[in-house]
Amino acid sequence: MTDANRQADYAAAGFGQGLALGLRPALLMIDFARAYFAPDSPLYAGVETARDAAAQVLAAARAHGVPVFHTRVEYQPGGADGGVFFRKIAALKVFEAGSPLGDFESPLAPAPGETVITKQYPSAFFGTDLAMRLNSAGIDTLAICGLSTSGCVRASAVDAICHGFVPVIVREGVGDRLAAVHEANLFDLAAKTAELRGIDEIIAYFERLAS
Repeated sequence: MTDANRQADYAAAGFGQGLALGLRPALLMIDFARAYFAPDSPLYAGVETARDAAAQVLAAARAHGVPVFHTRVEYQPGGADGGVFFRKIAALKVFEAGSPLGDFESPLAPAPGETVITKQYPSAFFGTDLAMRLNSAGIDTLAICGLSTSGCVRASAVDAICHGFVPVIVREGVGDRLAAVHEANLFDLAAKTAELRGIDEIIAYFERLAS
């Protein structure tokens, strides 16, 4: 099946209905850790382009007063707080407490006053107070940049819509270690779970609300 036929098939079945972006967005920056950018890391993913695009979105959010939430992963030594998930992926050991690979990639480090959510599982919502914080701030739309598209980005977008937030994936601001996996997940997210927007559209959205 060609891409055009696949798009037509999904549209005919009723997938991919557009969701209107709200008036109170926040930016969710998912797991921009050194582990994905250090060449000697087992999680190195070659996603520098996504990092650079996310930095532009982050700067725009800060310039226009959009609240920013960051996530990071950290485990107890041995990963007891990571349960079965920690056992499933051996490379998660790079996020044990004290590992420099778990630190934020420097261009994307949180600024003073920005919320940091520490998590142990793929979704930014699972086992955290993120939903409560977003609701308390009156957020209705969640622009998402992060890593990886097929893992924590996807899980967080699914949970965002389940919690009543409109998830908007910034296409250039997410990445994965394999291009085919990345594209397949973007297609499926756009069909079933999230809106998909380019970086210029998201920055213009922030600017429009600020004005």
